[in-house]
Amino acid sequence: MQSKADIDPNKPIYPIGVVAEIIGVHPRTIRVYEQEGLIKPPRRGGKRFFSNADLQWLRCLRKLISEDGLNIAGIKKLLSMVPCWQIRNCDEETRKKCPAMLNFSTPCWEIKPQVCRQKGLDCADCEVYKSKIHHVLRAKCNE
Repeated sequence: MQSKADIDPNKPIYPIGVVAEIIGVHPRTIRVYEQEGLIKPPRRGGKRFFSNADLQWLRCLRKLISEDGLNIAGIKKLLSMVPCWQIRNCDEETRKKCPAMLNFSTPCWEIKPQVCRQKGLDCADCEVYKSKIHHVLRAKCNE
């Protein structure tokens, strides 16, 4: 039998109803966070599944909103503070062509056209997306 420590923290195992109950919100709230780009749960058979890392991030989101007084726009701004090209160490030529460079105030995963998606990449697997969430977790939620 696997202990909790043996479970991959990024393995999506919880359906949205279970996550909502654990976090103490309505499932609709989690869907709003997804629509706003704050969480990117993978889907199986059309249903969202969340990992332990997602639960940690959702708890942090709730803290930022309920205790720190941030709204969704404020959280997005917080996530956009570190430029994606800095995380990826993009060269000058790549940065000149990148739409994220031209619209720094918006998180790179919300920029149209979504360059990563065109390359077959997914936000949930993106080092930039994960790095920014990890940074906020450390800085604002003591995780």
